[in-house]
Amino acid sequence: VQLQASGGGLGQAGGSLRLSCAASGITYSNYIMRWYRQAPGKQREFVAGVTSGGTTDYADFVKGRFTISRDNARNTVWLQMNSLKPEDTAVYYCNTRRTVTPTVTYWGQGTQVTVSS
Repeated sequence: VQLQASGGGLGQAGGSLRLSCAASGITYSNYIMRWYRQAPGKQREFVAGVTSGGTTDYADFVKGRFTISRDNARNTVWLQMNSLKPEDTAVYYCNTRRTVTPTVTYWGQGTQVTVSS
């Protein structure tokens, strides 16, 4: 199983970045896709998730700014990040959890997002 995240980089406050995560080695429709992030000195935290049916969930601190989406045919999930804030600076991780038993979770390698003020 491989989760390949990309799209991180340097953004400006108020600007936008788009992350993508391509999954391989899984039956994509059986997995919920999620993004987490971890800022320096802080615990990893949930950002957004999307089920195979398209139901989304967001952390309060990104609601209205970030949008998660997925394409089941392309085994890819995206995180569109708008209205960026310096506090969005973190390593962003793609995560997937199998929704049928036995449940299993996989993590991608992370991609750095840095937002300048």
